[in-house]
Amino acid sequence: MERRASLVGRDHQVGVVADALRPAGTARTLLVTGEAGAGKTAVLDEARYTVVQEGTKVLRLSWETATGPTGAATLADAVCGVLAEVQDGRLPAHITAVRRAQSRCGDGGELTLLSTLGETLADAARRVPFALVLDGAERMHPPTASALQLMLRVFRPAGLPVVMAGRPLFRGPAGAPDLATAADRVLDLPPLRPEDVGELVGQRLGRPAEPALLAAVRRSLGPLAGNPAAVLSVLTALDEDDGLVDLDGRACLAGTEDDLRLTVDAEPLRRVTAGGTDAAVVLAGLLHRAELRLEDLHPLIPACAVLAADLCRTVDRLVREGALTIDGDGRLAFAVPALAAALRTLPPRRDVRALHVAVVRTVAERLGPATAGACHPLLADHVAAAGPALNDGVAVPLLLAAAAKDARSYHPRAARAYLSALRRLPPNYPATLGVLREAAELGLGCGDHAHVLALAEPILAGLRDPGPTDGGGLEFATHAWGLSALHEHRSPYDDGAVAREVFARMPRAAVLAALGGRYGIGPLTPWPSSAEPAPDSDRLHDGHGPLPSWAELRTLAAAVGGHEELARAVHGLQREEVCEAAIGRMCDAAAYGDLAGALESVLGERYVPAGHSAAGRYHAMVRDYLAGRWDDALSAARGIERRGGARGGPGGQLARALAAEIHCLRGDLVRAREWLDRIPGTVVHPLVARARLGVRYWSGQQDAALEEAWHDVRRARDSGLLAGAERVLLRIVEFAEETRPRQARQALEQLAALYAEADTALTREALLVARGMLDRDADGAHEAYRSAGRRGDRHMMLYCCQVLAEVDDDPQPWLAEAARHTHLLSLGRPGRVLLGRSALRRNVPLPRGRSAREGLSEADVQLIGMVGEGGTNRQIAARLACSEKTVEQRLARLFQRTGRRSRVELVAAWLDGSLAGLGPVPDVPPGGAAGPGAGSGPAGGCGR
Repeated sequence: MERRASLVGRDHQVGVVADALRPAGTARTLLVTGEAGAGKTAVLDEARYTVVQEGTKVLRLSWETATGPTGAATLADAVCGVLAEVQDGRLPAHITAVRRAQSRCGDGGELTLLSTLGETLADAARRVPFALVLDGAERMHPPTASALQLMLRVFRPAGLPVVMAGRPLFRGPAGAPDLATAADRVLDLPPLRPEDVGELVGQRLGRPAEPALLAAVRRSLGPLAGNPAAVLSVLTALDEDDGLVDLDGRACLAGTEDDLRLTVDAEPLRRVTAGGTDAAVVLAGLLHRAELRLEDLHPLIPACAVLAADLCRTVDRLVREGALTIDGDGRLAFAVPALAAALRTLPPRRDVRALHVAVVRTVAERLGPATAGACHPLLADHVAAAGPALNDGVAVPLLLAAAAKDARSYHPRAARAYLSALRRLPPNYPATLGVLREAAELGLGCGDHAHVLALAEPILAGLRDPGPTDGGGLEFATHAWGLSALHEHRSPYDDGAVAREVFARMPRAAVLAALGGRYGIGPLTPWPSSAEPAPDSDRLHDGHGPLPSWAELRTLAAAVGGHEELARAVHGLQREEVCEAAIGRMCDAAAYGDLAGALESVLGERYVPAGHSAAGRYHAMVRDYLAGRWDDALSAARGIERRGGARGGPGGQLARALAAEIHCLRGDLVRAREWLDRIPGTVVHPLVARARLGVRYWSGQQDAALEEAWHDVRRARDSGLLAGAERVLLRIVEFAEETRPRQARQALEQLAALYAEADTALTREALLVARGMLDRDADGAHEAYRSAGRRGDRHMMLYCCQVLAEVDDDPQPWLAEAARHTHLLSLGRPGRVLLGRSALRRNVPLPRGRSAREGLSEADVQLIGMVGEGGTNRQIAARLACSEKTVEQRLARLFQRTGRRSRVELVAAWLDGSLAGLGPVPDVPPGGAAGPGAGSGPAGGCGR
């Protein structure tokens, strides 16, 4: 049966309207109100569909088609149209009575006509029960609305349910008809809840939306975030602009949040441009580039009299209508950013730069450029927007003064001011290079690596034409640029903005490029043989600030290699605060190519968090992976990919590998291969080798998978990448244990050699687990379990539990613990196969549980089917003979058990069979068992 999509977030309102439409013995009138786009018509249609399916007759009062005079006469024509659709035996008598009363209406008989209309409708409803609906009540002419109001209040048609819909009239003129006074009940449609907006977006796009996309849509709509029509308008505009990209089966935002706009036919945009578009478009352009206050508008009149006056009138109107807001400092802003973005897409007929210039000159001529910048730093954005229309003599002093003032309070605007000033200053002058250093220090000090990367043009200009000595300004900025490139997962040498031969003049640049290769960023290059501190390196403030020193860079590089090299590098730091725990954290981070985590361990308090950078996001992803928050880790991977690789850019290779690893362990090999296909074959890192081994093995290519894994291990070791290789070797042991014992022993020997060379907690745990598998060493597996618990590595704890289930005296508690980890990580076939193999070897049953599909009862399957048919909670409750609350509770339990967050995701998972890939659900709730690291094992002690 063909059926439209279900109405999202309006189950209760649809139920109320449906109740009002059902036959009743007494007159019953309901008014549905809501702002434009709230879904009034959709609620009416859904409720009408519901009751029509039950056999109720619902007719529309079509007042819009009347061509005669407004008022009671229009209402009489509409009622006659309704009576014609009732088609009972008294139709001629009804029509005659109405027309006779209508003919006497001109003699003051309007009340008689309204009385006749009420009686006629009541008589028709008694003979053929029906309900009456009226939509768009706010568009009804006042005389007609007044007649309808009087009929419903005084001459109520008994037994006829009437449902009206229209916008609320908060500020109507005095004496205007108010249909709310004629209604027994007024139902106001509230904004959609955030979860309902997410469901609506998923329904519109046909696939789940990334949480970041949903948050961006809500922020772009401001007070309209819960308005269905506004949400759909933004999604339509995204389709028109190719603003969406599919990653990992989810819809993600391809561009920036500033690009989110309403469509040109959206009602809020039509309302704003009703009085003309020129001033509104100019205002949107002004506010997009710089802040504007009310006090800035009136001084513009002498410079741009006509435009400024028009602008003032437009501001007054938009503030009255609520489209513009004014904060306590007088700053103007569009209440709905997507509305401003839509205005910016319209062609401007005025030169906006002239207004920016006028704003600056009115202040600069009065105070002087430098004083104006110091007292009014927001003018810096107007200077940048004015471009060459403002001369450098005014612009540069103002920009530098504003940057110095904002550097202590609002660094984003200060960063823009520095960049704008550098584009105007001549290169290779001491003053220019000093400004360049200040700008780079500001970006590093705030963790704003995107700003430092924006300095590429002045840096390149200085490197191409070396000027006089500058006290290290150019060198500092160049090294800061290289470090920021690594934070954005870009190799300094591979970026087209700074040529290799020019950038290589700075020795530490080669060190940064080589460091990036060891952390999976850019090509793997040898460590420069000339990487020694220059005699004047103190001018870079080595050991102070967020820029790593020579010794710290060497330590970061040594963390991926052998223990002896790392010990020499740590000794070269000559700092007591780098403790053994910090070195351990750095080695853990190096195994995953987590540059931000390694920097944090080495720099200590000097490290500036950069959560918005690609490296910062990857650091959060690694933390989520280790803690078992794999859905959050995948979301971080999509965010990294969207920033750097969704359009064919380099992306984050190790983030891709870790995402492929998660999908492989969850049994979704298709998506795992999609992530791996994004990684070039030239990338050498153990994390990539580990993901490739798992995907190939579980795809049925066991021999090829193991052969390629050995090749990857040798290649990584030859490149000096020891950190992370232990997990590849451990996986070889795991896969080769039963069918290829010789390879398993060889991998164990390689693990022992790797531990002797690297001596890290990760290599020790892998060696102990491998010995537990092959030598049945229960004590070593216990020790590995405790170590993994201290580090918070849930997946390694699962390895240990599986081994202890095979070698411990009492396997059942370890099987239960492994089942709990399997469920929490939502592991698919790989996890279930290994768990089942451990139980089979000990000849013990698996912990009682159920798979997601097998555990679904017939009632659960029936409920999912009704959701897939578009049934609302009320409709489902009626079919199941239960309450709506019961339906909500059952759906909530299904969401929790299946890991899905909306109806769309639940039905999609059922249809594509992915519910079968979820792991067993143990009887003991996750919170009821001992948490990771809470003790030495499931029993809470180590004396076994």
